[in-house]
Formats: sequence, C-alpha cells, structure tokens
Amino acid sequence: MKKILLALLPVAAIIFMALKPAIDPIPLGASLPSSDVKMQDISGQEVSLSDVKTEKGLLVMFSCNTCPYVIKNQSRTYEVCKYANGMGVGVALLNSNEAKRGDDDSFDEMKKYADAQGYHWKYLVDKNHKLADAFGANRTPECFLFDANGKLVYHGAIDDNPSDANAVTRKHLLVAIDEMLGGKDITVKESKSVGCTIKRL
Repeated sequence: MKKILLALLPVAAIIFMALKPAIDPIPLGASLPSSDVKMQDISGQEVSLSDVKTEKGLLVMFSCNTCPYVIKNQSRTYEVCKYANGMGVGVALLNSNEAKRGDDDSFDEMKKYADAQGYHWKYLVDKNHKLADAFGANRTPECFLFDANGKLVYHGAIDDNPSDANAVTRKHLLVAIDEMLGGKDITVKESKSVGCTIKRL
C-alpha cells in the first residue's frame, strides 16, 4: 500500500500544478509595475523597465526560447517588436522561466536565441519571475502595452490566431500601437494569450 501511495505522489503533484489557478494580470489602466527592478540583459547590462520605456510608451512581452507557441510566433514577435522600436516605443522581452534557467532558458541560451532571431531590443532575465508575478503574466508569449504615461492600454496576444500565422485576420498588438501613438482609444484592449505556462519555481 505504501508503495502505491508513493507511486501516486508524482501524479498528484502534476494534477495539482495543472489545477493551480493562474495569477490575475494587472488590469487595464494600471501603472507599469516594478519598473525600477534591474534585470540582466543579454548584453550583460543591468536594465529596468524604466530604462527601456520611452516618452512614447513601452511594449513588454513575456517570452522564452523553447515554447512551441513562441516558436510559432517568432516572425510575428520580430515584426511587432521591430515596428514598435521603429516607432519610438521601448521594447523589452522578459524570460521568466526560472525553473528552466539551468537548461534551455539559461542566460547563454538566451543570447544564442536572440542572436539567431536578430533581436535589436532588450531580452531580459526575469530572475525568480519577479516581474511575471508583478504583472500577473502566465504565458509565453503574453504582451503588455503601456502608453506614454506608463498606463496599460493593451494586454493579450500578438494577433487573433496564435496557432496559425496564415489564419490571422487581425494584428491586435500592431493596431493597438498605432491607435496609442495616434492618440485614439484602443479598439481591442484585451485578447486571450495562448501559449506555454511560465515555468515558475
């Protein structure tokens, strides 16, 4: 009987983790959280979100190296980050997968991944997933767009079909950036983030 119970413990742990409730994300209109926390960029510099934010705003995307949905969205991630950067909006990608830091989401692997993807923006180590916890971020990729005043104006997915780039009909994040910079109300303020769960400790 004891052996059976011991054998069931890992199964129970997996079920518990699957049922564990997600952290609630910050609401629309919220101020940029934990903006002064310094994180290591792939350049080796210590950078905070306050350092990255510009007078036009800030795009924060929770990402990683290995999630199948991140990989499916690689070209779209590059497109929207390059666009935001070119429009003068700060861009920061955060890797919060602390439970995989000794593996495929290590600092060295992040540098390799960013180089392969052609990143020209910050890719930061969110140590102990402090920022993910502060944002209430749960998945990769998951996007948070802040305006010039540091207020959240969009939260969610890059577009309306994270699973299939060929079936996209609306690029939510790109439209939100344009509307924000144009001083307009954001038409679609929230969408569902689809992806892998952030690997917390």
